[in-house]
Amino acid sequence: MINRLLLTALFALLALPALAQQSPPDASTSTAASAAATSLESLLAQFPDADFATKRDLVTALAGNGSPAALNVLSAMLDGRLFYRLTDKIVVVAEKDSDPLTVVDARTGQALPSAPAAEFDRVTTNNGLRKALRGAIAQAQLSSADAAVRLAAVDELTRNLDEESVALLRAHLASEKDAAVREATENALAITDLQSAEPATRGAAISSLKDSLDNEVFARLSAMAGKGEDAAQVDPDPAVRAAAAAAVKHMQRWRSFYSSIETLLFGLSLGSVLVLAGIGLAVTFGVMGVINMAHGELMMLGAYTVYVVQQLMPNHIGVSIIVAIPAAFLVAGLFGVLIERGIVRYLYGRPLETLLATFGVSLVLQQLVRDVFSPNNRPVETPQWMAGSLQINDVLAITYSRLYIILFTLAVFFLLLAVLKRTRLGLEVRAVSLNRNMARAMGIRTEWVDALTFGLGSGIAGVAGVALSQLTNVGPNLGQSYIVDSFMVVVFGGVGSLWGTLTAGTSLGVSSKLLEPAVGAVLAKILVLVFLIIFIQRRPRGLFPQKGRAAEG
Repeated sequence: MINRLLLTALFALLALPALAQQSPPDASTSTAASAAATSLESLLAQFPDADFATKRDLVTALAGNGSPAALNVLSAMLDGRLFYRLTDKIVVVAEKDSDPLTVVDARTGQALPSAPAAEFDRVTTNNGLRKALRGAIAQAQLSSADAAVRLAAVDELTRNLDEESVALLRAHLASEKDAAVREATENALAITDLQSAEPATRGAAISSLKDSLDNEVFARLSAMAGKGEDAAQVDPDPAVRAAAAAAVKHMQRWRSFYSSIETLLFGLSLGSVLVLAGIGLAVTFGVMGVINMAHGELMMLGAYTVYVVQQLMPNHIGVSIIVAIPAAFLVAGLFGVLIERGIVRYLYGRPLETLLATFGVSLVLQQLVRDVFSPNNRPVETPQWMAGSLQINDVLAITYSRLYIILFTLAVFFLLLAVLKRTRLGLEVRAVSLNRNMARAMGIRTEWVDALTFGLGSGIAGVAGVALSQLTNVGPNLGQSYIVDSFMVVVFGGVGSLWGTLTAGTSLGVSSKLLEPAVGAVLAKILVLVFLIIFIQRRPRGLFPQKGRAAEG
């Protein structure tokens, strides 16, 4: 058996050269790549001695080359980073305009030794050549296999529509298969048709653009309808003006619709911040009946934990936020246990004294942070994966940071809910909150349940501080901005009710954002506070009344 396997392997090895000669690996592709490289090399060799007219022809030829190296050369030339070495006239691309120059071979992309800038000469351009470069780059990008690159090229051409750009877009439209790129191309051509001398052509362009949400299209149609500031742009034809006015009205309805959705998303993100700020307090205040005025400072400790973690991981900012979440929970939770064991446990049943004591703790924590980190705000970086925004269309966009805050709030809420409903600690917490004496008689160590419950609520406050560090300044006064809102959310939702906290925080955030466009930010907050006062007068126990020790008190 073994001999047979060895013979089979030997015959296979002997057959490999013959197979390689009979079927070379994609010879046509290799030949095409070699020809493209040779063409690029010959084009680059002409740049050092070329005048502006010749350079324009070379730019057109490079655009037709279609290789990534050719596109890189065009981009570098437009940015003023295309040079040639004086000794051998090798064309190179500089990373930046500096002395010495750090360069790569324009043809191969291989790094070359850095050299003084005096050993190179720049491939110069003028206004006409730069215009040709933009068109050539767009032409090269339109040939890309990536739809996103083609869409960016169409957008760039739309900003500078001229005869060459329009001709390029018309030629590209027939071969475009992607729906988004095709729509953008058709819109660009329709914008050009708005300047046609024929009323019928302008009317057809308006009809094709009425579903667009582009700001420039909206401004142009508004001007044609006579609603703009420039009277010279008003269309002379009454039928075209009427069509433009109808299109503007249609666009305004959709723009208002998407603007309302954006406002709602802003309200949800604000509500998520309020929920995060209040959910830890819902445990300490709602379940334990302790008015913890140091709750804001525990959030502050969580925010400072992010700063410390980022200082320890300066080269891994994206990961540092993930690491900071459990770290902030442990730091704030430990401080919470110390506060409960050292102060609060002696003051159960005396809410006013608890309020004063925890207020004193808040001042101590603020001064501790000032002594350790100084009174100045500390810089906290936003990870790259949280930067930017999700652009749904030209009117509706939501920043990734707000989107992550909403998702993070839901994750914290359901995790806390699972802890209180599915774990032994949660069972003991609910038993103590319902009847402390009966829980003690059943063998539950109520004093440790109190400590762990206070630590759990404090730890969640620290986690909230991690989120707040991405939205506001990290300083000693961070907690003071959210302590009132935290109590407001907990009281409105119902003392001790997690679902009430979620509902209340979301409702208050959305209500504030919906009122702000009409009455302003300050008056909107006042109106929400007035509503809350009236509501509490009618329903003192909030939206979701909670049974147990806090409710009985």
